[in-house]
Amino acid sequence: MIQKRNRDDILRQKIIELLEEMPIIAAVKNDEDCQKALSSDCKVIFLLYGTICNVGQLVDQIKAREKIAIVHLDLIEGLEHSVTAVEFIAACTEADGIISTKSAVIRAAKERGLFAVQRFFLLDSLAFENISRHIRQGTPDMVEILPGVMPKVIKKLTAISPVPVIAGGLILDKEDVICALSAGASAVSTSMQEVWKA
Repeated sequence: MIQKRNRDDILRQKIIELLEEMPIIAAVKNDEDCQKALSSDCKVIFLLYGTICNVGQLVDQIKAREKIAIVHLDLIEGLEHSVTAVEFIAACTEADGIISTKSAVIRAAKERGLFAVQRFFLLDSLAFENISRHIRQGTPDMVEILPGVMPKVIKKLTAISPVPVIAGGLILDKEDVICALSAGASAVSTSMQEVWKA
């Protein structure tokens, strides 16, 4: 158990260091985006598409370029966001981690040694107030908030979050990146290819 925890800590530290070096995460929604992300400066790729039949191959492409592959379980066709889906990703792919909105899925990912990003949609103040409870339930490695263009909210969340925060959604240009990082986000995720350059 101690050896597994050390491996988990090493992976977590590696990802955090890579994001300190290059805080922009390529969020890919199709094969074309994925190919461009593979050639980009981004060191971490959020896989936001695929099916149960090809997710392993997509992850292999990312890993072949020595990039971190994090699979958004909620968006992979044929996988429901469940503990079984986490087991499939851990056993049948080389993915480094997962993204999910579900605390139970985050817990299951952590138990299987996967890096876990919990995604939150901040639609109102009630959603914001519930984040702390969800973080405690799932114990993610990082949280991602959408939309990511809310500097005041990012600043408020980073002040209370025990884990690093990723700003995602509606990050359209370098100015949005700088705003989010200046407000305290550790990284941003975006599908805007123009922003993927260092």
